[in-house]
Amino acid sequence: MSDSSQRRLHVLGRVISIGIILGTAIIGLLVVNRVNANPRTDDAEVFANFIGMAPLVSGPVTHLYVSDNQLVKAGDPLFEIDPRPYAYALAHAHSDQLALRGQIGDERRLIAGKSSAVDVAKASVLSAEASLAHADAAVEQAKADVANAKAAVERSNAELEYASNNLHRIEPLLARQFVTVDQVDQARTLQISRSQALSQAKAQLNLAQASLLAAQAQYKQAQAVLEQSHQQVLQASHNVTTLEPLEGELPGRQAAIDTAEYNFDNCRVVAPFDARVTNLTISQGAYATAGQHIFTLIDNRVWWVVANFRETQLRHVQPGMLADVYVMSRPSVRYKGVVESVGFGVTPDSDLVGRLSGPGLPDVQRTLNWVHLASRFPVRIRIDAAHSDDFRLGESAAVIIRGSDPGTERK
Repeated sequence: MSDSSQRRLHVLGRVISIGIILGTAIIGLLVVNRVNANPRTDDAEVFANFIGMAPLVSGPVTHLYVSDNQLVKAGDPLFEIDPRPYAYALAHAHSDQLALRGQIGDERRLIAGKSSAVDVAKASVLSAEASLAHADAAVEQAKADVANAKAAVERSNAELEYASNNLHRIEPLLARQFVTVDQVDQARTLQISRSQALSQAKAQLNLAQASLLAAQAQYKQAQAVLEQSHQQVLQASHNVTTLEPLEGELPGRQAAIDTAEYNFDNCRVVAPFDARVTNLTISQGAYATAGQHIFTLIDNRVWWVVANFRETQLRHVQPGMLADVYVMSRPSVRYKGVVESVGFGVTPDSDLVGRLSGPGLPDVQRTLNWVHLASRFPVRIRIDAAHSDDFRLGESAAVIIRGSDPGTERK
């Protein structure tokens, strides 16, 4: 081979080597740029909401409608607790309420009777007041009669005194014959009649005074009857009871019914949402205790991936960005996702900051790490998948961030 051919081969080799180096550098830069522009990680897991299903009432499980790992729809029956004790409690609560209402009805009738007694006592008061007014009028009439009788006595006394004086005056004149015998007899007769009239007036006065005493006695008796009637009204009023204590028990009886109905309704448990049954640890016939979980329901409606990205990649990850999700059970299937949120906190590394112990100072260890690893923060990515049955809670996944959703950016 000539020298010129060797030189050409040598130059060609250099060109190829430089080209390979440049190509490698360019590919490396493109890869770095792509990795930075579209962060990816295989440190991810599939998550979903899940709840522990526990009965709200205690009792033996009479029916178990599901099996472990079964898929259920919202409203599907899950299990049933023996409802008989709670049905009895509900019937007893209804019975107590009916008994209370009957007692209220009886008490209402008794109150009506006692109220009638009050009305009767008030009527007696009115009658006693009328009797007292009549007795008062009788007293006033008797006083007037006494006054008239006294006036009549005084008048009769004056007339008798006049007749006596006239008789004593004319009797000495008869001997001198200045008057006649007939005139003297007339004067004597007039004196006698005036004396009888005085006696009659005094008797009438005594009768009027007796009538006054009788009227006053009747007035006092009417007063006593009126006072007695007032006391009867007070006594009858005090005997009248109210329904407030019994009616105050009605809300409590209704609350007992509501509680019994709540317990009875919770004997049958249904699925609150579309879910997958897992960790079933009870069988039909076992005794279930209120508040103790017997299996778990995994919410089958929404799935997401929690992917841990290095802190150097977080500036390229924002909520609303699209993502590709691959699960290890189906590595060839790509699922679409949307970044929901980026974590803002993780537990500090005790090798770097020491142990944090409450309000004290950090316990910093004097160590020297030659290689400093970047912290990883969780990124929550909701999976947009119509076939949610493909996922399992806790399975491994890989995530690639693709960028923002154009529709989200327009919004």
